[in-house]
Amino acid sequence: MKEINGLKIDPMIFTFRFGCKCNGECCYYGVFTDLKEYENIIRIKDKIIPLLDDTQSKNPDHWFEPPEADSDFESGVAVGTALVNDKCAFLDKDGLCSLQKLANIENSHKWKHKPLYCILFPLTIYQNTLTVDHEHIERLNSCNRFNQNGTTIFEACREELIYLLGDKGFNELEKYKNDYFNEVNIGVTQNVAEK
Repeated sequence: MKEINGLKIDPMIFTFRFGCKCNGECCYYGVFTDLKEYENIIRIKDKIIPLLDDTQSKNPDHWFEPPEADSDFESGVAVGTALVNDKCAFLDKDGLCSLQKLANIENSHKWKHKPLYCILFPLTIYQNTLTVDHEHIERLNSCNRFNQNGTTIFEACREELIYLLGDKGFNELEKYKNDYFNEVNIGVTQNVAEK
């Protein structure tokens, strides 16, 4: 497996088809945040609270689950967002993320306050490998049920991949994709020739 910026890359991201037409359904289950992301969100709670609607708790004590050890997170600690009214504590009744709304109001990058795993979905990092979040996709009613155009996760998540890997890392990822398909095509051609 190719490694970019210390992450192994599962080549499945180049072939897995993905399409989504929903209203934040992937946020219904909440997400794990790194301890540092959790601390940053709590630090700006007074900016977040006014953006919350009547389906969300304005009590920061209700926003997160207890922390747990997890080596896939930079700090080694994951903190899950709590579910409030059967959805992530930060998801409003219109299917919009309150953390992203705050960034937009501040004229900051739209993902300034969002946890990395929110940004990456339908990708995930598991055992230091960037891969497809099969488990989460399979529980959703919208994702991958309407994929008529045959878009891959790699194509659908270009912006997210650049955000994660940077321009240089993404260029390396594109090269890996091309090399991967060249190797696959060579292997297929050799198999056909041998028969």
